[in-house]
Amino acid sequence: MALIKSISGIRGTIGGKPGEGLSPLDVVKFTAAYGTWLTQQSDNKKVVIGRDGRISGEMVKQLVVATLNGLGLDVVDLDLSTTPTVEIAVKMENAAGGIILTASHNPKEWNALKLLNSEGEFISGEEGALLLGIAEREEFVFADVSKLGTYTKDDSYLQKHIDLVLNYPLVDVPAIKARNFKVVLDAVNSTGAIYIPALLKALGVDDVTVLFDEVNGKFSHNPEPLPENLTALSNEVNKSNADLGIAVDPDVDRLCFVCEDGSMFGEEYTLVAVADYILKTRKGNTVSNLSSTQALKDITLKNGGEYHPSPVGEVNVVRKMKEVNAVIGGEGNGGIIVPDLHYGRDALIGIGLFLSHLAHSKKNLKALRNSYPDYFISKNKIELDKGVDVKDIFEKIKGKYKNQPLNIEDGLKIEFEKDWVHLRTSNTEPIIRIYAESQNETTADNIAKRIMQDIREFMH
Repeated sequence: MALIKSISGIRGTIGGKPGEGLSPLDVVKFTAAYGTWLTQQSDNKKVVIGRDGRISGEMVKQLVVATLNGLGLDVVDLDLSTTPTVEIAVKMENAAGGIILTASHNPKEWNALKLLNSEGEFISGEEGALLLGIAEREEFVFADVSKLGTYTKDDSYLQKHIDLVLNYPLVDVPAIKARNFKVVLDAVNSTGAIYIPALLKALGVDDVTVLFDEVNGKFSHNPEPLPENLTALSNEVNKSNADLGIAVDPDVDRLCFVCEDGSMFGEEYTLVAVADYILKTRKGNTVSNLSSTQALKDITLKNGGEYHPSPVGEVNVVRKMKEVNAVIGGEGNGGIIVPDLHYGRDALIGIGLFLSHLAHSKKNLKALRNSYPDYFISKNKIELDKGVDVKDIFEKIKGKYKNQPLNIEDGLKIEFEKDWVHLRTSNTEPIIRIYAESQNETTADNIAKRIMQDIREFMH
């Protein structure tokens, strides 16, 4: 059983003792803390909620709705939805905030409360800390019977979200339609099965095969859209002679593609391709987190913009994007953020822009992928011995590599000519993650191995 309280929300496995897993008592407690925090911000009583397709979704939703109503807050329930759709709805409804019931790419036994502010953006670290304090002290005051909140169900946001994508200036529906794409979608038994086929149809893509299309939360494979989990999609694309495969995670904020030969386009390259398309018509800056590929930097400089790295985490990427006025940004895990639509990772606008780019390129997907610089990221982690002083280890590594460019905004990033390595501790387990990137796969692995060797030496 696990319960993780972090700035991006409250995550846990369903069941178990209160405080050890995401039990009904924990759901109520943290929802009450969030609702209380909202009432301290403003008199606005409206909260938007939505959920992914998880088995526990309906149960968790009922607890959340009743708790918010009990605080005197009015709930607008989108029910089966996506993370970006709820973010958009918060703004369109002029709500005080929103909650998405999703544990993102975690397996089926997990669920979570992802918490939004009145802008439809994830709450900040500072706000998260305030909220956890309210939960810990149980500083909730529930409404008396004449002031209980209301409940409304609203199923109009699927269409509203699709309309936003269709009306986005750089989404070229006639060009997409003309290419007559044949697409296979891996919907991983969640709400992507509802949202993505509807979007593709609206974009003029008529030939769509959906794998794992039953929204039952019984994920047919590990739901994180990584190559090892997408073999069924890869095989189906190949077998059916499709033009491409699309994969999303359970809450539809991450997006990756499979080429016509069944090979991976690479989740790191979702953002690279979309940025390339946007930067061709809109000069400007880009942002991705420190663990993302430098192919984005290459593409940005080539198009006359400036690239800025940010600490890992969507809320940090968004903050940096606002700071440098980025025209596009996101994360290397297939998260696309299009700021003039909304500041959140959104697979729907990602698909609209990506297919427009592919249509304009007149290429097949593999050829498009081959037009970008090739980088390989080696992703590793090292378990920490009990009582190890991570700061001390990082200081020693900084000392050893003091002649290289170092970035200490988020853990430690060391740059070598065309390569880099990024070390950061996990918020959720006693490990250091080590990501290394190079234009050569073996080099990337070797850099990571070398740093892991350093860590082991400095640990003892």
